[in-house]
Amino acid sequence: MKYTKVFMDAIGYELAPVVVTSSEIEERLRPLYQKLHIPHGQLETLTGITERRWWAPGTPLSQGATTAARKALAKSGVPADRVETLIYAGVCRENFEPATACSVASGLSVAQNCNVYDVSNACLGVLNGIIDVANRIELGQIRAGVVVSCETAREIVDLTIDKMLANPTMDSFKDSLATLTGGSGAVALVLTDGSFKSPRSRRLLGGVTQTAPQHHGLCRWGLSPSLAGDPAALIQMMVTDSVSVLKHGVDLGRRTWYTFLQTLGLSPEQINKVICHQVGGMHRETILKALGLAVEKDFSTFEYLGNIGTVSLPLTAALAEEREFLRRGDRVGFLGIGSGLNCLMLGWEW
Repeated sequence: MKYTKVFMDAIGYELAPVVVTSSEIEERLRPLYQKLHIPHGQLETLTGITERRWWAPGTPLSQGATTAARKALAKSGVPADRVETLIYAGVCRENFEPATACSVASGLSVAQNCNVYDVSNACLGVLNGIIDVANRIELGQIRAGVVVSCETAREIVDLTIDKMLANPTMDSFKDSLATLTGGSGAVALVLTDGSFKSPRSRRLLGGVTQTAPQHHGLCRWGLSPSLAGDPAALIQMMVTDSVSVLKHGVDLGRRTWYTFLQTLGLSPEQINKVICHQVGGMHRETILKALGLAVEKDFSTFEYLGNIGTVSLPLTAALAEEREFLRRGDRVGFLGIGSGLNCLMLGWEW
């Protein structure tokens, strides 16, 4: 995939207000830690995550998403009624139907001819949404589109802690470790054909996708029977084989990286900066080493925001730009990976 007419005019984001430390989560797990003789501080040691943020209880997903979208549109100078495609790309949704994008579109008052729909692909949702909008722009079908997402981790982490306390085993701890890293937040990106005279546009060079669907069972988030055993009562569950996800994810990432460079006609040295999906310290260290990238080229936020699913990578890019890590003229790689396993990498001229 290569593009010549697609620009990212703005990124808007909303940080969740409630700070939750890894120490607080471990305090709730004290009975399990005592039974398994796990030392306090192990969660931060294993993940590199000191804290993450959560929404207040009962906060609608569309509220965070709409706020982030308003910020992005204000930065871009694109009026809401000129948005011709709006995609909501979060793992978390308000309902099975209608699309959560409809709530956001209503809050923004987009035009009546706007394409409004959801896209779902684990932590790659926003990057897939970018491709959808970029294709429409490149084909001349639309001039402007918005990709938006809002993720919430409070509910699944609370349920996971209950499950771990009810079944205090080392297997339960291992399967649930990744879930405990979850953070919350919202992000929105405005993509255009460059005709809106935005004060800051970043050109999309292209991207590639690779997949390893044989590993689709390694990370699962869905519904299961309740702890009470009532077959009619379903609750959320999330289980992750973190070791296997890292091993096979790095293999997939390495394959995608080489295809990415070949497709864009670039050498590794010509990629000035990268923004990776925010999983944790071990994942960051392993993937950068596997791709031959110096740590100085990467910007991370997982230490204080945790893993916010689809929101993590673009929100991290926004913060990297605010802190002048990403500078005008940089060639930037967005390196995304998600359960499935799927990998998608995008190249930008900042």
